[in-house]
Amino acid sequence: MSRIPQSFIDDLVSRADIVDVVGTRVPLKKKGKEYTACCPFHHEKSPSFFVSPEKQFYHCFGCGAHGTVLGFLMAHDRLDFVEAIETLAGQMGMDVPREGGNTAQENPHAPLLAILDECSTFYQGELKRTPKAIDYLKQRGVSREIAATFGLGYAPGGYDTLERRFNADDATRDLLKRAGMLSEGEQGRLYDRFRERIMFPIRDRRGRVIAFGGRVLNDDKPKYLNSPETPLFHKGAGLYGLYEARKALGRPDRLLVVEGYMDVVMLAQHGVREAVATLGTAVTREQVDLMYRNTAQVIYCFDGDEAGRRAAWRALESTLPQLRDGLDARFMFLPDGTDPDSLVRQEGAEAFRARIQANAINFDHFLLSELEQQTEHDGSPAARAKLKALAQPLIQLMPESTLKELVFNSLAQRVGTRVNRLQFNAPAPQTPKLHRQPPTSNTRHSAIRQAILYLLYHPELARDTALDPAWAQSVIPGYVLLAELIATLRANPMPLGILLEHYRNSPQLKTIDALACLPAPQDSDDEQVRQSMWRDMLSHLTAAFSRERLRELTAKPFDQLQTHERHELLRLSAIKLTP
Repeated sequence: MSRIPQSFIDDLVSRADIVDVVGTRVPLKKKGKEYTACCPFHHEKSPSFFVSPEKQFYHCFGCGAHGTVLGFLMAHDRLDFVEAIETLAGQMGMDVPREGGNTAQENPHAPLLAILDECSTFYQGELKRTPKAIDYLKQRGVSREIAATFGLGYAPGGYDTLERRFNADDATRDLLKRAGMLSEGEQGRLYDRFRERIMFPIRDRRGRVIAFGGRVLNDDKPKYLNSPETPLFHKGAGLYGLYEARKALGRPDRLLVVEGYMDVVMLAQHGVREAVATLGTAVTREQVDLMYRNTAQVIYCFDGDEAGRRAAWRALESTLPQLRDGLDARFMFLPDGTDPDSLVRQEGAEAFRARIQANAINFDHFLLSELEQQTEHDGSPAARAKLKALAQPLIQLMPESTLKELVFNSLAQRVGTRVNRLQFNAPAPQTPKLHRQPPTSNTRHSAIRQAILYLLYHPELARDTALDPAWAQSVIPGYVLLAELIATLRANPMPLGILLEHYRNSPQLKTIDALACLPAPQDSDDEQVRQSMWRDMLSHLTAAFSRERLRELTAKPFDQLQTHERHELLRLSAIKLTP
């Protein structure tokens, strides 16, 4: 199985500055040797979130969130581990290497991805050879460059074009069917799903084609046709144009949600590169989650008619559970008979952006205004009470945050009551994880824990440290980990954040992670004093190890001891061991 080399991950994290990465997402203020802010992972009014450039580590004393630069990207941007590596490497201009294995074996969907990529290449070639398709795109104002950016193509007529193109045997036909490119008729015969349509490849976050949307060149119905649900494609979980927006803008300041593929393409044509489209479905929570992984503000752009407002309301219901401090959602309604495609062609990008600025309303204004339409509009106590009853359960969908409190304030002002009468839920009390120290069952465990913690803060101490090799096989808690850490850091002294990534897949990670969250050990700025303290710790642990080992050996019958154990017993018995 191919994987990212650990050496690359170590190098990537060592080159990254966690303060820079966190600082682009959270406003940090310098405080001594660290940086602080209000935690982005829970609601708080005073800062308890700290970032340490020395340790390359972040921690929150309020909710217990903590980790490395990769851990922060995973938690804040809601990425998986590989995505976090790719994101950080991309920001630093580094290519992510892979080593070993077979990609096709690693990814069971590789054959589907490969055949969809071939279909996309085929459709792009057909577009270049089909004058009527080229004329259609020219009439719509699509340039050759934008067509190439979005990989636009053309599906020719005919019911077996793809089968002939691939010279398909049964296995290939089955693959095309599972990829959503062939449909099955009543007689069981397979035929091309897309025929005589402009083809819009739908890409995943890595730019791989996972599905298609197709638009007719005339007024035939259905105007748009999407790939069916497949192992790769789930309509409610993706967004058209997100890959292209990220490629053009990196992490965009906002995303503009429109309804049609051509809206996305034409907005990009005019320089509005932040547009994305849902895939023929109402906005889902999965799509909202995906958007907020990539931006802090979402603007929904819908028709101003009744159908558009219904679609906007469904989008609001999916968005509210995701809205927390630092995130925003707005709604923009278009004039009757227009769409983003026609407006941007008519007005130009500057006027279109000005329209967004002037007309996009805050989500709470849209929420309360729409609900007021369901009351008697007379300002009576009954009408205001009804507004409260309608709005309160929807606002409760929001995570606990200052933003939620402010929306309740808006409701209280409209209703004419005190906000505490709305009885919104307070956040459940949380026990700070950072104060849950490892068990302190006895002094020996405290001593080994203290030594490991001291080493985590001063990895350079491992350079000149030589241990008894028996520590690496000890059953005494902590000795194996300390021996392993000294061996690792002697070869490559590294800050805590890098060390944690080095141990990400190790069973020892949980222990190191817990120790990393403890308060810094008592220390000195004098290097000689630190070395003396370290030698004292090791001397104490060596004596404790010898006592424990002596107990183990004397507990066995002498005639059952192996030769090396007898020699060890005699040696330890001759040493004066302090109790």
